[in-house]
Amino acid sequence: MSDPSKTIKEVEASMEAGIEHLIHDFAGVRTGKASPSLIDNLDVYVHAYGGVQKLKSLAVINTPEPRMLNVQPFDPSTTQDIEKAIRESKLGLNPAAADRSIRVPIPELSEERRRDMVKLIKTLAEEAKIRLRGSRKAGLDEAKKMKTDNILTEDTFKSYEKDVQELTNKYTKKIDELAVAKEDDLMKI
Repeated sequence: MSDPSKTIKEVEASMEAGIEHLIHDFAGVRTGKASPSLIDNLDVYVHAYGGVQKLKSLAVINTPEPRMLNVQPFDPSTTQDIEKAIRESKLGLNPAAADRSIRVPIPELSEERRRDMVKLIKTLAEEAKIRLRGSRKAGLDEAKKMKTDNILTEDTFKSYEKDVQELTNKYTKKIDELAVAKEDDLMKI
């Protein structure tokens, strides 16, 4: 038998996890100098070995220069796949394979580049809101099931719906606040 208060806590935990994921994504959108987390935190996925792998499981990423990332694949046969994945990522980077590594120049943050990064921030925030709505739907579906199973009365179902919507509003506001703060940080010169 399902417990409504436990289900509400699960919905909130799922929404909190979505916020943590967004913070992780935002950490990859950097201003200033190059950082391995620029690629690590956005979870660049590479089509290799007949499947999809995370970049960080296929290569070591370091910063030999302030505006350059160096990606060294563990297996040189994956170099082209890694280069393609970085190029096709949301970051707008232009990697170049050299010997047994891939050099990824980090462009200067021009006004246009800053605007591109703000678009990326908005996209990441919208993806977080989609995950949030998924958590809300899962919670409401569970409530409907509990109502059908006569665990919830009509009144407690309405109260449950209200609680889930309040959580959704709270976390939507948090996403918006995080996005605005990151945009402000990006647009500072």
